[in-house]
Amino acid sequence: MATAVEREYGFSAAARILGLPEAKLRYWSQSGFVGPSLRRGARQVFSFQDLVSARAAKELVDRGFQPAHIRKALEKVRAKLPTVDRPLEKLRVAWDGSSLAVIDDGVTFEVSGQRRFDFGLSDLADRAAEVLALADAKPDDAASAAAPNQSAYDWFASGLAEENQPGQAAQAEASYRKALDLDPGLSAAHTNLGSLAYRKGDIAGARIELGAALALDPEQPEARYNLAGILYEQGEIEQAASELRRVVEHSPWFADAHYNLATALEKLGSKRQAAEHLRRFVDLETHKAGSVSPWLEEARVRLQRLALQAQE
Repeated sequence: MATAVEREYGFSAAARILGLPEAKLRYWSQSGFVGPSLRRGARQVFSFQDLVSARAAKELVDRGFQPAHIRKALEKVRAKLPTVDRPLEKLRVAWDGSSLAVIDDGVTFEVSGQRRFDFGLSDLADRAAEVLALADAKPDDAASAAAPNQSAYDWFASGLAEENQPGQAAQAEASYRKALDLDPGLSAAHTNLGSLAYRKGDIAGARIELGAALALDPEQPEARYNLAGILYEQGEIEQAASELRRVVEHSPWFADAHYNLATALEKLGSKRQAAEHLRRFVDLETHKAGSVSPWLEEARVRLQRLALQAQE
């Protein structure tokens, strides 16, 4: 039987493990802050390593750090965990006053100041095991509609559910606006309103909403990625490339942003740089778990074509 470290977790289970409202965890994921890295068909799931990142993010949010700072702090932990040669249960994640570190369990960790925290991955694994043991009693990812007296995050989650249902776009828009009425800082609600506006052909409205999202969270990858797509379609290729460069700079794991940046760069005549981002896209898609992008084979063909052109 798989251990808690080897298992995968849906949003509901992850939220219970972390002690977070499920709607807030979904918001974090949707805004590109922290979330699941795996896909099983159309379903996103958390690995244990994802739970570690989310737990560290929660600790830093509770201490008042801003999302942009937390994203940078998490990069080191995400890079370190896949390469450690000890069982994850034997490790701790610690804050040293300026950055996160992965350390051996039992090693003395001391730092002055009020920002110190550390948690053992064995404790997180034990909590995950407890949640798994209760899984049969409470099915994972059970959906529930938001009630009028629920939080901004609940309205946001309701909007997500409605947006994925045919003919529910108006209801989704209303839910996102209710979320923003309760919490004007929910940048991802503006991002999704931008997507809804784009789908109904309101390009100007889409740009306004995406701009509002980025004003609240300048490094939200999805909002900037969507804005770049609109710019490209409207012939603003250089600006689209600039926006996509910023996406991949701050979110290097965003495979589709690399692909679209390669497309924009090739259009601008920067074939060498386009090839670099196509290679990055292929590498990310080849090594990820679950289903891969339908653009993967096309990216390989484009790389071959660019290589031949470079030899001419």
